[in-house]
Amino acid sequence: MIHVNKLTLPNGLVVVHNEDRSTRMAALNLLYKVGARDEHPDHTGFAHLFEHLMFGGSVNIPDYDTPVQQAGGENNAWTNNDITNYYVTLPAHNIELAFWLESDRMLGLDFNPKSLEVQRQVVIEEFKQRNLNQPYGDDSHLLRALAYKVHPYRWPTIGKDISHIAHATLDEVKDFFFHYYAPNNAILAVTGNITWEETVRLAEKWFAPIPRRDVPARRLPREPRQTEARRMEVERAVPVDALYLCFHMCDRLHPDYYAFDMLSDILSNGKSSRLIRRLVIERRICSSVDAYISGSLDAGLIHIVGKPTPGYTLADVEKAVWEELETLKHTPVDEHELEKVKNRYESEQIFGNINYLNVATNLAYFEMLNRAEDINDEVRKYRSVSAGQLQRVAQQAFTTENSNTLYYKAQSK
Repeated sequence: MIHVNKLTLPNGLVVVHNEDRSTRMAALNLLYKVGARDEHPDHTGFAHLFEHLMFGGSVNIPDYDTPVQQAGGENNAWTNNDITNYYVTLPAHNIELAFWLESDRMLGLDFNPKSLEVQRQVVIEEFKQRNLNQPYGDDSHLLRALAYKVHPYRWPTIGKDISHIAHATLDEVKDFFFHYYAPNNAILAVTGNITWEETVRLAEKWFAPIPRRDVPARRLPREPRQTEARRMEVERAVPVDALYLCFHMCDRLHPDYYAFDMLSDILSNGKSSRLIRRLVIERRICSSVDAYISGSLDAGLIHIVGKPTPGYTLADVEKAVWEELETLKHTPVDEHELEKVKNRYESEQIFGNINYLNVATNLAYFEMLNRAEDINDEVRKYRSVSAGQLQRVAQQAFTTENSNTLYYKAQSK
């Protein structure tokens, strides 16, 4: 059981805390409720750009990394379609440094043309390396645009088009910051060897003076129910063909989320999972196969990716995958297989929350979802999934009219 302390400052910043005396370290995790889904369709990639800009210096502190390193700490950040997350770990006696640094860049960045141009080029180069010049690098762009027609999940976190970042102006960047990087749009999680009283003192000292901001109300278009199969075929300079198959699933707060997560594990987590055992080991149709869920806050996708072995085609792989999906739809998962997956989730939850930084990240995330205290209820929710629920979810999701299929073919030499 993870004990959670919680406070909301007058400016709207939510502070969550868990004390861990088994370590001499402390962690500060700051989650901003802004991601790629909050971007304008003609100005995408901004949330990811800010992941970089936030390290380019704030109003009063020109260099973020050096003070952290000199104090014996580490820091980093990540962005997805729903949130932007920053974290710092430091020896507990130095943790006030993290409050100082994070509060100052929340107060305001050092917006200048040079800093923007430096980070713009970093992001553009990342876009080129990961998405344009890497084999299968544009798969997310292709699949999202195929599966989503109105919801902003139709572009990945890196952005829809490289030109959106290339042409971003300083005024547009400032506007995005002051709308979303606000105390009333953030959750501060503090964990490790620091008391609740000290956490409150430091949060009030460093964050309370920051004024609330005008955070836009989120009014995202709801993705219509897919009613017919969608298919796409592309040729690229890749080593082998690849099949991408995805289906719409529920949102993160829906009770069926846990069933979808378990289905992805039943399909491809470990050598005894169905797709790996049947398609890779026994039938040798695939050289590799994977299944996973997007885990997004709004209605997401469950993905299956497979690469054929020599002598087999993408059509062979697709047919074999559908056979396994049909089995899930018509035959309930037996108790042994179900219990094995549940045990894996329970062990992952327990061991994952031993580390104080993981606890900080998870507390912020669950507070964003609903309540930080819900972190203690995750194992029960996975354990409550029944074979009948798995079969029902499979029957609803794994249908032709809910399918999005991408044939990613290697160019003929």
